[in-house]
Amino acid sequence: MGLKGFVEGGAASVVAGCSTHPLDLIKVRMQLHGELPPPAPAMRFALVFPFPQHHHHDLLHPPPRKPGPIAMGAQILRAEGPTGLLSGVSATVLRQAVYSSTSMGLYDTIKRRWERDSGGAPLPLHRKLAAGLVAGGVGSTVGNPADVAMVRMQADGRLPAAERRNYRSVAHAIARIARDEGVRSLWRGSSLTVNRAMIVTASQLATYDQAKEAILSRRGPAADGLATHVAASFAAGLVAAAASSPVDCVKTRVMNMKVQPGCPPPYAGALDCAIKTVRSEGALALYKGFIPTVTRQGPFTVVLFVTLEQVRKLLKDFDF
Repeated sequence: MGLKGFVEGGAASVVAGCSTHPLDLIKVRMQLHGELPPPAPAMRFALVFPFPQHHHHDLLHPPPRKPGPIAMGAQILRAEGPTGLLSGVSATVLRQAVYSSTSMGLYDTIKRRWERDSGGAPLPLHRKLAAGLVAGGVGSTVGNPADVAMVRMQADGRLPAAERRNYRSVAHAIARIARDEGVRSLWRGSSLTVNRAMIVTASQLATYDQAKEAILSRRGPAADGLATHVAASFAAGLVAAAASSPVDCVKTRVMNMKVQPGCPPPYAGALDCAIKTVRSEGALALYKGFIPTVTRQGPFTVVLFVTLEQVRKLLKDFDF
């Protein structure tokens, strides 16, 4: 297995991830908005009322409107300053360097192997999707600790000062999570991460390859330039965002949940999180952050594949 595809994919992914990190941060904050607070620890001696207590104040004041991406960005700027939009960027770099380089390099390796086996003919769409599913699953399993750290670092600024985790860097975050919650907690939500990554990698890479091949077959090899790369990558970003948004929302909430001593976790798992989210906030809550997901996924995918094509040109004479 050659390393060239891994290096090319990792370099392009780090550039794309850092370029669109503020949009990803806004998406995470929107996905967590409206989430029910964790249950309070059980008290040994408590007054038990036979009837639920209703507060007239709550009935007079409906819950605040859900902020849009612009309002959420402005809220972050007011509360945390410009640097707040870069919360967790070190985790983004590590995540892209581990997860994306693995998934993109593995996808490239599998695709080239299958193309050789088929006599050099382009792969049909279903085989590209299969390669993306395998590559995304492996990459996300390796990169899950960085993903957990990234979500928590991005979400920290929305908490009251006394409740913040205050991770100094991605290394500090991973070390503290492992020490305070156990090493297994670094793979919290890993089933969701794997599912999302398989969906994103398969839809993103397969759609890009398919769209690029369709454009070149129609306009000829001379059209293999920036305009084609942008058009194919934008289509790939839209498909990936639409396919992965519900899983991404649940993944964010499961990874960010805080387990209080003496009480059960807010969510028993991915399905429980999805059910509670829909029950308390409605079915469309699973698409919270969809607009910033699209606005992030589109530019991210464009930067990713345009950078990838340029890196490939730079390394075309090297073989490793």
